[in-house]
Amino acid sequence: MTAVIAYGVSVVGAVLGLLCTSRARATRGAGRARWLALAAMSIGGTGIWVMHFIAMLGSEVHGTPLRYDVPITILSMVLSIGVVAIGLFIVGFTTRSGWLFVGGAFTGAGVAIMHYVGMAAINLFGEIHYDPLLVAASVVIAVVAATAALWAAVNIRAFGAVILASFIMGIAVNGMHHVGMAAAEVMPHAASAGLGGMNGQDLLLPLVVGISFVTVMTLAIVALSPNAQEIAEERALQARIARVTNFH
Repeated sequence: MTAVIAYGVSVVGAVLGLLCTSRARATRGAGRARWLALAAMSIGGTGIWVMHFIAMLGSEVHGTPLRYDVPITILSMVLSIGVVAIGLFIVGFTTRSGWLFVGGAFTGAGVAIMHYVGMAAINLFGEIHYDPLLVAASVVIAVVAATAALWAAVNIRAFGAVILASFIMGIAVNGMHHVGMAAAEVMPHAASAGLGGMNGQDLLLPLVVGISFVTVMTLAIVALSPNAQEIAEERALQARIARVTNFH
């Protein structure tokens, strides 16, 4: 059940993010930066980080409770939003196609690092070891998914295409997560002292609720703002008015 919810959340984050980037393309300067920042919160925060930890709530390790280190967990959230923001700003303020691959590689690697930082936040009675081949596969999936997401952010305009792209992005992001989880093998050991950190629900629920609130606010901003075509038409009208004014 948590896997289905996690996928749904990732799709919602992707839809909002792509709607924000469509408006970013139609604006200039600070307005574009604000839309790209909202897109990073939607994709990196909701679409990736919230998805990751909702899926984590469905994970169990036999014989040990799981506790989460608070600073490391928050660091993973900051990483997720930050690397997506950098990728979006790279493709949002450059015109050369080569930068798409630079942004995709950086963002994908960052998302993969976020996953393993999130895993490092887990305290349990045991040690986590990773299969190098599956780790490498998860990084490749993350880079391909990030590059595709940035391409969609630059090129997709129609609402139907946004929805379709978001479903595909959701599959890619969840696929990366599950490959990364498959790479982990827990070597349990006997319980000793108490585990540090917080219970997953006690820690994650406030964080997820907080990001969900931001998501709802972003949805309201998108719903109440002009769409990309209206923004472009308004900018063209202002340009014509400015030309007429300067001519006289």
